[in-house]
Amino acid sequence: MSHTPLLEALLARPENERPRVVADYRGAATAAQFANPQSEFTALQNACGVYDLGFRARLSITGNDRMRWLNGMVTNNIRDLAVGRGVYAFLLNPQGHILGDMYVFNDGDQLLVETDCSQVEKIIATFDHYIIMDDVIVTNLSWQTAVGVAGPRARALLNAARILIPELKPLETISLQCDCDCGCVQCTVVRGADAHESYEIWLYAGQAYAAWRTLLTAGAVPVGSEALEMHRIVSGTPLYGVDIRERDLPQETEQTRALSFDKGCYVGQEIVERIRSRGSVHRKFTGFTTEGAAAIPPGAKIVSGDKEVGEITSVAVLHLASGDRTVALGYIRRELGVPGREIMIGNIRATVIQMPFNRLASEHIRDAVIHGV
Repeated sequence: MSHTPLLEALLARPENERPRVVADYRGAATAAQFANPQSEFTALQNACGVYDLGFRARLSITGNDRMRWLNGMVTNNIRDLAVGRGVYAFLLNPQGHILGDMYVFNDGDQLLVETDCSQVEKIIATFDHYIIMDDVIVTNLSWQTAVGVAGPRARALLNAARILIPELKPLETISLQCDCDCGCVQCTVVRGADAHESYEIWLYAGQAYAAWRTLLTAGAVPVGSEALEMHRIVSGTPLYGVDIRERDLPQETEQTRALSFDKGCYVGQEIVERIRSRGSVHRKFTGFTTEGAAAIPPGAKIVSGDKEVGEITSVAVLHLASGDRTVALGYIRRELGVPGREIMIGNIRATVIQMPFNRLASEHIRDAVIHGV
């Protein structure tokens, strides 16, 4: 597994700039810790953290048929996507199971697909399989990378670094001619998809370290993948390959943001529409919490009464001022997935909770530990 461009640059720097721990994350080797997950996660929640997004890959889709073709491939509406805007979407097989997830952006003369490095080969192979007589060209933009910033002070910090951006809507993009200290000249900034204040800065791989140093100088806290995982779990965001698997159906994931029901035909649509017309699926993706630092492994079974009713997919332990708390993501029988309902995860008593877990994260955090990813 290859290093991200930013990690390569950091490992060549003096020891005080290098990450303390390096680990594989979402298809690439990147920084896992700089200081400790507690301080890094706290920065993402309360101030501003900067992190490596080199584990994300971008594909360019060009050609006269690109809009029609991709609209027939994924679950969301690409046909009506305005220039400078993006959507979240699934790629399905004909049986309606999820082959991958992605964000798609209309960049005018091309469509840009962003996904994890761990998925990109399968997505390219699936795309290639369905390009028959279409005027469509798929290009892997492997020379690009990205740096992310998140937290309530994220936009103010970008402006302090002279990366001047207007108010952006979620998944809105802007191309900038920069006068910032990193000297990148031109980059693309993308507002994150969720309610948190977050941005991605897309740039050439060789510019990643300069952008990183500029953001640190402006006051951002360096953040590794362990704190990013905690941030993801607390936000209730599923990760493909961990919380979303190929055996899962779109409606089971509760990610309605990925689905359009008025866009026309696409691969797997018949199954998605059949589920909608019949009312629901049997399982749903949701969150769980229990007091204490519970040893809950991913894959642990959820039990109600004497019956197995679900499974856990992601787990994080929060060490709060009020005491330890374990939060988890997973699937449960839909009729039991009501916030406040008590269930058992193995022999541990837990409660179904509404996602995201922001109320828990707003407490003063003493420490943070990630399990199972």
